[in-house]
Amino acid sequence: MHRSSPLPVLAALALAALAALLFALAVGSVDVSLLKVWNALTGGAQDTAGTVVRELRLPRAVAAFAVGGLLAVAGALMQVLLRNPLADPYVLGLSGGAACGALVAMLLGAAALVTPFAFVGAGISTLLVFGLSRGRGAWTPTRILLTGIVVAAGWSALIMLMLSLAPEAQLRGMLFWLIGDLSGAEHGPLALVALVAVLVAAFALARDATLLSRGDVTAATVGVPVRTVTFALHALAAGATAIAVTVAGSVGFVGLVVPHAVRLVVGNDQRVLLPASALAGGALLVLADTLARTLVAPAQLPVGVLTALAGVPLFLWLLRRSAP
Repeated sequence: MHRSSPLPVLAALALAALAALLFALAVGSVDVSLLKVWNALTGGAQDTAGTVVRELRLPRAVAAFAVGGLLAVAGALMQVLLRNPLADPYVLGLSGGAACGALVAMLLGAAALVTPFAFVGAGISTLLVFGLSRGRGAWTPTRILLTGIVVAAGWSALIMLMLSLAPEAQLRGMLFWLIGDLSGAEHGPLALVALVAVLVAAFALARDATLLSRGDVTAATVGVPVRTVTFALHALAAGATAIAVTVAGSVGFVGLVVPHAVRLVVGNDQRVLLPASALAGGALLVLADTLARTLVAPAQLPVGVLTALAGVPLFLWLLRRSAP
């Protein structure tokens, strides 16, 4: 299959991401012209519009872009490691572990501890999956996948238990977080820094990851330290997912659909696929979050609802398009 040249594709995705960010800053209950957006970003506007852009929309847009990019990169890495184009960032039960941690903090009435509790939950899930899947043998994609499914089922049971015991006053907030919600997203700049760090680390391993996608034997034949690279890429994917989940909850389909779609355009070279997925995932989630807060304004929808509604038909179309 013919693949597009990577540079025009990356440039187009960068422009799409910039357009999505500008759209997010300009659209809302108070429409702001692009000129006023520019003045607000450069510090020239001190009026209501400037305050809305700088203090309300910009932090949320940055968080959305970072979360979308992290999920897309994590999805691309998981699809390589598990050699399965249907793998997504939540396949190791990370989302369930983070959700349990966050819900515990909510039940305790410690809103300030939601993020650290969620991160700890994701870390526990990662340790469980890798510890249990190792057993007496080596890690294999199949063992990791099956262990992740079982661990995720266990987390789901705990989540249902906590929801059934939660006071009604807390239930709505807990459900929004589980679906995926950026209305109260914090730590967007830190998530953006994490996205850059994950991309830099993953890019350093991109050549080995491309060879690894062709099988352990093939990779080992050309000198790839399979075990080390596999563990490093798993750690990167787990860390990226944990950060994304702690910032925005469980936003579905971004990490599944975006890498799959981008791969059809640029191929499987991870040196191109990873940055392209980050740009596409970030742009997609910024656009979805903008729609989530404007479609039924002044009410807001969880962004995970929109990504799921758009992701299901899009993924079915991609499967049909890529079928032999």
